[in-house]
Amino acid sequence: MGDKAKNKKYRILPKKIATLSLDEFEALATALIDRIPERLCTELNGGFLLLPDVKKDGDFYVMGEYVEDEIMGCSIILYYGSFVNFLGDSSPEEWEEELWDTIVHELRHHLESLAGMDDLVREEMAEIEAYYKKH
Repeated sequence: MGDKAKNKKYRILPKKIATLSLDEFEALATALIDRIPERLCTELNGGFLLLPDVKKDGDFYVMGEYVEDEIMGCSIILYYGSFVNFLGDSSPEEWEEELWDTIVHELRHHLESLAGMDDLVREEMAEIEAYYKKH
């Protein structure tokens, strides 16, 4: 294992009540992803992946992530545990809206990468900077 993996600290998170089970979340994600025109998924050769994990970056839950890897290719990862912690017992409609927004957001990262652009990355950096100025 590399140094980064050895130095990570893990802790058990308290159980949260979730409106959607992991299986229900996966079924909803699959249905939403099936609505995306195939041409928008060009070169997304790693596809969409669903992990049960919670992922945080500072004060923020990471709901999804666009990953480019020289060996594994391009993929979009959705973090069910982050949705659970962020949405908890919110309505199924709120879960669907947040999931759709996340899918579209990560797909935008993919499409901008294909076009050699990084507008969304700059928007995110500006939002994070503004957040930390307030807090």
